[in-house]
Amino acid sequence: MDDILQYTGSSYDGEYKNERLEGKGKYNFPTETRYEGEMKDGMFHGKGTLFFPNGSRYEATWEKGLAIEGKYTFADGLVFDEEDWEYCDGYDRRFYTEISGSLGPAGHEQLVNNEPRHQIPEGCYDCGDGFYNPKTRVVVDYNNKFLRNADEDEHAWIIKTCLKGWDEYIGFTPKVKA
Repeated sequence: MDDILQYTGSSYDGEYKNERLEGKGKYNFPTETRYEGEMKDGMFHGKGTLFFPNGSRYEATWEKGLAIEGKYTFADGLVFDEEDWEYCDGYDRRFYTEISGSLGPAGHEQLVNNEPRHQIPEGCYDCGDGFYNPKTRVVVDYNNKFLRNADEDEHAWIIKTCLKGWDEYIGFTPKVKA
């Protein structure tokens, strides 16, 4: 079992049964995500939590590796609520820190939830869990480690909605008479 974990870049610290991950344990993914909870037959099974490198977590009841019910909590403490969502929707663009705390001083716009915001590299976008380069279509985390390749849908969403790493005039341009 340890050979397989090393091959995948993962690690496990916990109980075994019949040379399989079973009982309580901590499973570390190579992406710095970790699972803490119950395992059965080498899979997440029972109560357990996924902890993500950005500080968010997903607490769930698992059955044979699949989450059957769970709760996602963002790094800032906001719990995702599918029924009563109040976080940066189409009508209220405030972040959770603004809703639960207070608005910043006049003239200060909170463009991202984590202040101070990350310095976005020229030509890239901040897509929430890292930087996206539209030329290579690669998302890297804030420490420049590879996260994923963006598909067409994610590419279009990032280009349309995410913060750019460059200034661009998008206001009114009067027509110049020749």
